[in-house]
Amino acid sequence: MTVTNFLVTGVGGQGTLLAADIIAQVGLAQGLEAKKSEVHGMAQRGGVVVSHVRWGERVHSPLISVGEVDYLIGQEIVEGMRFLHYLKPGGVLLLSSETLPPPSLTLSDMRYPEVEEALAAARAVTDRIVFIPAPKLAEELGNRKVANTILLGALSAQMSDVPPEYWLDVIVRRVPQKAVEVNRKAFEVGRAYHDQATQ
Repeated sequence: MTVTNFLVTGVGGQGTLLAADIIAQVGLAQGLEAKKSEVHGMAQRGGVVVSHVRWGERVHSPLISVGEVDYLIGQEIVEGMRFLHYLKPGGVLLLSSETLPPPSLTLSDMRYPEVEEALAAARAVTDRIVFIPAPKLAEELGNRKVANTILLGALSAQMSDVPPEYWLDVIVRRVPQKAVEVNRKAFEVGRAYHDQATQ
């Protein structure tokens, strides 16, 4: 069996590490080997966070090489764009509409890209893009923190060979008890949005 490679990107405070942990646990739940590696930015909140996750019958290294990512999950537009070169040909980009311009941007002449610019750059790399208004969908559920679970729901729908129960079981075990129900709903919202967006 081949190794499946996931790269999860975002900024501190978005639940990037939790999302990566859940992806790794779903791999283990299928009886696969799963390895994970993380890179944290300077600040815990607002700093860049990148997680490499790999599944397979034999996984030797937790790190993914440039051009080998099967699924790039961008929890913030610019951070998703920053790692586009990691996608393999035909790789899937699941990109949140979240925009969190870094403080350094206001101190420089640099400009935060427009959404259409970002999507055009992504289309130059892959035509398999699912752009998800995860923050808006999360707010509609009453909890902005579940945006990462919405993205995981979309990822699970993209990976139709993995039963959704594997994902939900891990999510229910990993989130605080009081947040189980809203995360369950967020997961289903992400799946439904993916299916509607990819029809």
